[in-house]
Amino acid sequence: MRYFLELSYFGKAYHGWQNQPNAISVQEEIEKALSVIFQSEIAIVGAGRTDAGVHAKQIFAHFDVEEELKQEAFQFKLNSLLPEDIALQDFFKVKPDAHARFDALSRSYEYHVVQQKDPFLEDRSYFVKNSLDIEKMNQAAEILKDYTNFKCFSKSKTDVKTYNCKITEAVWKKENEVLVFHITADRFLRNMVRAIVGTLLEIGLGKKPVDHMHEIIKSKDRSRAGTSVPAKALYLTRVTYPEIAIT
Repeated sequence: MRYFLELSYFGKAYHGWQNQPNAISVQEEIEKALSVIFQSEIAIVGAGRTDAGVHAKQIFAHFDVEEELKQEAFQFKLNSLLPEDIALQDFFKVKPDAHARFDALSRSYEYHVVQQKDPFLEDRSYFVKNSLDIEKMNQAAEILKDYTNFKCFSKSKTDVKTYNCKITEAVWKKENEVLVFHITADRFLRNMVRAIVGTLLEIGLGKKPVDHMHEIIKSKDRSRAGTSVPAKALYLTRVTYPEIAIT
C-alpha cells in the first residue's frame, strides 16, 4: 500500500530535503523514524528538493508499506520519533501509482522580507534596511508570467533537461510587519526563487529598472540576474495534486 505523508519542517538545521552523504537532511530524519516504526528500511520520495536552510510549511512524500496504518497511532509514533523541527501533519492512503513528485500540479513558495530589525524573525526572514518600491517590484514580478524559460535564475551546475516553468502567481504583499513574496509554478529550478527575489529587490532598491527583467530572462544568463538571497527566509507553502490520487 502506498501512503502520502503531509509534513512541515523548519530547515535551519538541515542540508536541504534530499539525502546527503556527509550532511544531515530532512529526508534522512524521516526515513530513520519510519524504519524504527516498521523495523525495516523505509525509503520515501518527496514532492521537491528544498535547499539547505529552506523551510516547508507543507510538503508531501510517499512511501510503501504492507500493513494498514491506524490514524492516531501512526501519527503519534512518527511525531514522537521525529526531531522537534519536523512534524507529520497528516497522512492518507493513495493509489499504488500515485507519485509525490511527478503527480504534483503546482508548488507555491513565500519569501519573507523585514525592514526593521527583529530578533524574533532573525532565523526566518531577510532584513533589508533601505526603502523598497513595492509597486515596481510587482510590475517586474508580473513580467515573469510572460515567459517560460528561466535558465537565468537557475543554479549553473544542474542536471535538468529543461529550464521551462509556468509561473501562475508572482506578487509581493505586506502582511503585518513582513513583506511577503508569493510565487506559484508547475515546477521550480534549483535556486530559482532566491535568484528571482534577489533580482526583484535590486529593482525595488532602484538599482535596476523594471524593464530590465525582460533583458535578464531573454539572456538566459545567470550572471545577469540578481544575487541569490539567503535561504532562511524561504518557505515551501503549498503543493497541489489531482484529487484522483487519493483513495
